[in-house]
Amino acid sequence: MRETDADEPVAPPKPARRRTVTDKALACTGLVLAGASAFFPWYVFLNPDKFGIQVAEGDRTRDLPNWPGRQVVSVSPLAMVNKNPAEPRDFIPDPLTTATVSNAGREDDKGPAADQQPFPGKVPFHLLHVVNGRALIEDDTGMYVVRVGSVLPDNSRLASIEQRNGKWIIVTSTGDVYGNN
Repeated sequence: MRETDADEPVAPPKPARRRTVTDKALACTGLVLAGASAFFPWYVFLNPDKFGIQVAEGDRTRDLPNWPGRQVVSVSPLAMVNKNPAEPRDFIPDPLTTATVSNAGREDDKGPAADQQPFPGKVPFHLLHVVNGRALIEDDTGMYVVRVGSVLPDNSRLASIEQRNGKWIIVTSTGDVYGNN
């Protein structure tokens, strides 16, 4: 430092910028939005009837149409059944033979043809829980949520969900009854 440095005039400090009406309005808007953001989850939590899933009211049982069973669909177009036998079929043979299919078991004197026989045994499943007109069922492959009209693992349809003697049961289109034991 030198002696002459102290004698130099120094500019007075600038006064702080005054807050305008726009600054105050933005600050108030931010505080209001922060308060609303903190309050809204509590409003949703305390009013679940306004924000929950709306379940349609109606009859829980219905009559199912008597549909014929589904046909087994083959993946190969060469193995498809001709529904119009009067029309000639122009198939181009597969140039590469990859396998042969045996005729053993197709025509048997002991019963119907193999492709017309029902699947062996029923697929076991059981009822776990019922809520809002839907049932939770479980079989060997997993758990499923079904409702009236849904296809069940045994290829029947869910005909009704009922409560008998204080326990829930489901009735299939084939007449089978499953309960939650």
